[in-house]
Amino acid sequence: MTTTIHEQQNAATGHDFLQRALPDVDPEIADAIRLETDRQNDTLELIASENHVSHAVLTAMGSVFTNKYAEGYPGKRYYGGCGPTDIVENIAIERAKQLFSAEHANVQPHSGSQANMAVYFSVLKPGDTIMGMDLSHGGHLTHGHPLSYSGRDFNVIAYHVRKDDELIDYEEMERLAVEHKPRLLICGASAYSREIDFKRIREICDKSGSLMMADIAHIAGLVAAGHHPSPVPYADFVTTTTHKTLRGPRAGLVLCKAQYAKDLDRSLFPGIQGGPLVHIIAAKAVAFREALQPEFKEYQAQIIRNARALAKAVGSAGFRIVSGGTDNHLFMTDVFSKGITGKDGQNFLEAANITVNKNTIPFDTQKPMVASGIRIGTPAVTTRGLREPEMETIAGFIARVLDAKGDATVIAQVKKDVKELCDRFPIY
Repeated sequence: MTTTIHEQQNAATGHDFLQRALPDVDPEIADAIRLETDRQNDTLELIASENHVSHAVLTAMGSVFTNKYAEGYPGKRYYGGCGPTDIVENIAIERAKQLFSAEHANVQPHSGSQANMAVYFSVLKPGDTIMGMDLSHGGHLTHGHPLSYSGRDFNVIAYHVRKDDELIDYEEMERLAVEHKPRLLICGASAYSREIDFKRIREICDKSGSLMMADIAHIAGLVAAGHHPSPVPYADFVTTTTHKTLRGPRAGLVLCKAQYAKDLDRSLFPGIQGGPLVHIIAAKAVAFREALQPEFKEYQAQIIRNARALAKAVGSAGFRIVSGGTDNHLFMTDVFSKGITGKDGQNFLEAANITVNKNTIPFDTQKPMVASGIRIGTPAVTTRGLREPEMETIAGFIARVLDAKGDATVIAQVKKDVKELCDRFPIY
């Protein structure tokens, strides 16, 4: 077979690589992607912070916008050729504002942690006092944990849940806030299953003279759909990831009152980030459009129904549910009360193609990498189309695996049953 002069030139200069398929360029990575696709299709994903994005979001993430540098903001870029980029970012901004009824939105954060950092650096100085929820009681690393920049650079006061009912202790929060007068009071959680009273937190901030930041990374989809009270009317800043319940790309978002917009934008760029990931911003815009559709509200409602059904069924199987239940997309299960560590519980379930994550529970006696609990969430399985009857089935799977405490025969049978259930609800 003869080749044209053009083809020969491309081969000689290496330009032909532009059109080569991934399996030809890098078969090892292609195989890993295939393995992960198979894993997701054959696994019940119950990690509360994970979800399955649409083909439309995947397409935007894999678009040619990955080639574009676009430091700055729409209309004020440091690079040329940003016309289409400005269109994408402006659309993403307007959709985010519409979705959350916010005065200002910055869609450039690469992650939720960087979204939080942008807020801190816009209103705090090193050594300022902040208040956040203790990590072991359901908070997040970036809310003041000593291993995070938030705990290293600022003076941290932690609030907790009550021991008797494992609900946020708003009385303690108010007492500590009035006493220490934090510059910024942070609310929101990564492992808390109950509704958060943002109005009351605003009242506490007013008493202590504190700014209020709500990190809604986990519940953003519920908030957007009106199934959890919104912090936007009360908080000076609202941060979130764009994946989890929002079902977009892995990235971040900051909303704020108009008076903070200029300082926030400057804090993010050039403060802590350089060029934004334009392909990810495009995917955010697609996800925001999806979230503005009526069916998204029903999806979020089903997430909650599934979480409540699953928590109830797991509890009925003899496992203690932290705080007694859930109001959102996740719940915490105390497995150590039945002689299983969170670490072992996670590993046993993963062997049966059920993924969860080990998690400390309030007043935990185990180390964080061992933990007494597991965190279970329903966003991903709800995306697959599973409903309450399937939650009963999944609870049975979980109980069989955990009660068997590593028995290979039981795990093998549950894995087979999980595969049969997953085959009924394919993803990709």
